[in-house]
Amino acid sequence: MSRSSLFAAATTAVMLSVTAALATDYPLTIENCGQIVTFEQAPQNAVALGQNSAEIMLLLGLEDRMAASAFWPNAVLDDLKEANDKVEVLTVEFPTLESVLSKQPDFVAAMLTTLLGPDSKVAKRSDFEDLGIPTYLSPSACSTTLDGGDAYGSRDELWSMDLLYQEIDDLSRIFDVADRGQALIEDFKAREAALRAEFGQDEDLTFVFWFSSPSPEDDAYLGGGKGPSGYIADLLGGSNAIQTDADWPALGWEGIMATNPTIFVAAQVDRNRWDLDTAENKIEFLTSDETVSQMDAIKNGRIAVMAGASMNPSIRTIYGAEQVAEQIKAMDLE
Repeated sequence: MSRSSLFAAATTAVMLSVTAALATDYPLTIENCGQIVTFEQAPQNAVALGQNSAEIMLLLGLEDRMAASAFWPNAVLDDLKEANDKVEVLTVEFPTLESVLSKQPDFVAAMLTTLLGPDSKVAKRSDFEDLGIPTYLSPSACSTTLDGGDAYGSRDELWSMDLLYQEIDDLSRIFDVADRGQALIEDFKAREAALRAEFGQDEDLTFVFWFSSPSPEDDAYLGGGKGPSGYIADLLGGSNAIQTDADWPALGWEGIMATNPTIFVAAQVDRNRWDLDTAENKIEFLTSDETVSQMDAIKNGRIAVMAGASMNPSIRTIYGAEQVAEQIKAMDLE
């Protein structure tokens, strides 16, 4: 046997050994958001409640084991479209419990407590557990403190990708594809490190992240200071001008103008609920309103566009950071 053949054989053996070492041993019992969940076998008919849960499964190559998904602020990533076409979308908004159960799931994963939580209008975990269906809630969702009537809660410290890495690791072990999970985590870590290395810290660099508004007269839904939007700002060397603990504060335009951000980020939201979901309509308002257009960021053309899904704690957050990073390079920040 040639040296190259020996090397190839040795490499294959190592890879097989690593994969075997990462194989899930069932029954698998994990702790998730304060609950103990046991899986007798890898799910074969899963429902993903939320874009992040669905896209993690798709990135792990699990489309053939997904019965359906729901709640999509944005269209699926281009690289995942072919795989996602194999999975039924119940709705891009909040689904009903009945529609989820109609798919006869053997596993339900959710990205937000509003989709799977004690006060959710969709479902409680007990709704599925009573039927013997195991559930999983994103660690990012249950890391918030629910207070003040805010359904999405607030944070004591800045959200980080570590919570997402835990989610990817958990889901990959649940589905017995831990090797794919580790590869995905390493890819995201490398991309995160690359952005931190490229952008230095600038205490004067601030961002405002606008998700959407029912109308120009209503308060704007913004990315909170310690949520994923704050993480993106920090990753790009700055800070979130909206210094709130709440993940999704709503603020009037007078208050927004008072923050005077260096860069204004307008989210593109594809769900088509409000006119101001689109980045195009947001920019039209920002640049034409007699008062709002006088903000330094707007007058100097420092408006970036980012997928709204990136403002949720999700795999899309790193994609959003990369989107904004590319646009920053073309801005005059002197």
